[in-house]
Amino acid sequence: MGVYNVHERVLAARRSEVGALIDTLASSDDKLWPQSDWPPMEFDRPLAAGATGGHGPVRYIVAAHVPSQWVRFAFSGPRGFHGFHEYAVLPADEDRTLLRHTLAMAVRGPARLTWPIIFRPLHDALLEDSLDRAELACTGTVARPARWSPYVRTLLRLAR
Repeated sequence: MGVYNVHERVLAARRSEVGALIDTLASSDDKLWPQSDWPPMEFDRPLAAGATGGHGPVRYIVAAHVPSQWVRFAFSGPRGFHGFHEYAVLPADEDRTLLRHTLAMAVRGPARLTWPIIFRPLHDALLEDSLDRAELACTGTVARPARWSPYVRTLLRLAR
C-alpha cells in the first residue's frame, strides 16, 4: 500500500526565518517539534546527514539536510515502513513562506494495519501541532490552533 501524506502552512515570515526552524530540530532549543505532547525527536548527534534516531517507535536516519531549506529522514522503523518524511521551506511570495511536511512510503506486513489505525491519526495530529509551533515562532500567534480528535486523545492515553 502506498502512502503520500502532506501537511503545509503558509507563514507570514521570510524564508530564512522559517528555514531556521528546521535547523533547530532535535536540539535543546527545538522550535518546530511539539515535544511537550509528543515523544521528542532525538538523534545520536546534531542534525546532519547520517544522524540516526527518531521519535517514539518511529526510527529514521537523516538522509539529507540543506541547512535552513530542507531535511529528509529515511525510515528504519517500525517494521513495514519503507520511505521517507521531510520538511521543506518553499517561497510563497516576498513576505510569506510555505512550510511543508511530506511523508511518502510503502507500507508492508503489519504496517498495512498499524499505519491507518494507529500511526496516521497520531502523525496527522503531531504534524498540525508542529505547524502550529512554526506559526507561533514566526508570528507570535496561531490563527487556528489544531485540535485533537477524541480518537487521537484516546490513542495518546493508551500510549502513555
